[in-house]
Amino acid sequence: MTSKIVHQQQRLLINFLKELLKATYQNQEIYSLLQQNLDKLNHEFALLLRQWAVDQFSNQTTTNLAKVVIKFSKLIQVFEKGNYAINLEIAIAGYESVINFFTRDTFPEYWDAIQQDLVAAYQQREKTLNQVIEEFKNTTVQTSSEIQVSNKQLQQELQEAKQQIDDLEHTKQEINNLKTNLARLEQFRDNSITQITLEPIFSAIKNIKTSIQHFNTVILYDIENLTRGNKNPTFNFSLTKNIDNIKEIELVDKIAIQCAYGDWSNKSLKTIKNDIQQLGIEPIQIFGFSFQRNAADIQLTIDAVELIHTRPSLQVFVIVSGDGAFASLAKKLHEYGKTVIGCAYKNQTNKVLAAVCDYFISIPEPEVETVNQNINRVKPIISSKT
Repeated sequence: MTSKIVHQQQRLLINFLKELLKATYQNQEIYSLLQQNLDKLNHEFALLLRQWAVDQFSNQTTTNLAKVVIKFSKLIQVFEKGNYAINLEIAIAGYESVINFFTRDTFPEYWDAIQQDLVAAYQQREKTLNQVIEEFKNTTVQTSSEIQVSNKQLQQELQEAKQQIDDLEHTKQEINNLKTNLARLEQFRDNSITQITLEPIFSAIKNIKTSIQHFNTVILYDIENLTRGNKNPTFNFSLTKNIDNIKEIELVDKIAIQCAYGDWSNKSLKTIKNDIQQLGIEPIQIFGFSFQRNAADIQLTIDAVELIHTRPSLQVFVIVSGDGAFASLAKKLHEYGKTVIGCAYKNQTNKVLAAVCDYFISIPEPEVETVNQNINRVKPIISSKT
């Protein structure tokens, strides 16, 4: 095939792409147009969409074009005609080209939404790959023992991969490996090859399962509760160890936000302030801390409710406090489908708060006891309430 013919074919694909994006922008029905051009929906079209979008975003700054590409990707992702696997690859190409434009810093809401769309597309691709493998096993001549060993190993790797799919950073190489092996499987199936090795697929799945994580957790520290009213508080626990205990809970993936509420002008908090700065925890200044004991509680509650609406990707809320006033906040978080983890001193935790938390982590008692010891107490343990 001469370069002139190749150039003509690329020009036809580019014109077809522009026609689809124009129809999408004008809210026209594009499925009939796709139906009439099924021969153009192939891997070359997916590569063309990716490269064309990247070139456009590098030459101009327009959110409208990025939004149109996202909308088109969603439409072709559910298009049932033609080759479903190729339609899915085209959708993924659109998502991945736009996510470099809608960055987390400049467009956090769009970035979060595209992440969720990509995760759904990757999961669909994984399901399609699994179906192809099952079809291949039914048409390939292998001994019974080889089939059983391969199936057991593959199902185990797929299950582990499903539990790790979330965040999208640094996954392009692994995705390319999966696409290559999917193409090989399709080629082997068409040519009725009797024997192949599934090892490349196992290797690709192992690589992807550790590369995707999701920022789904927020930790809110009530420093007033941790000091227990002491003028010279002594903290008998490690914030780093406490964070490690939180991460051990299965639902916790990656920590997105950490805020600590207190009067940071108080010199007695110097020790814990140094730890907070080293751990990247944001100190939230509460003025009038010594005289308005509810100031930190109120600000912490306001911020938690605000995060429910502004950051829907946050699914786990950790409240580091034994104050019973936060029981109402925990119930409100449950109404929005959030998981609540409580974390407080072993013998200074309100019973109601401990009861409504989905998980509870005890931290060591301070070396100096607080003046007020007459509060409702429960002996909490690291446990799940579910």
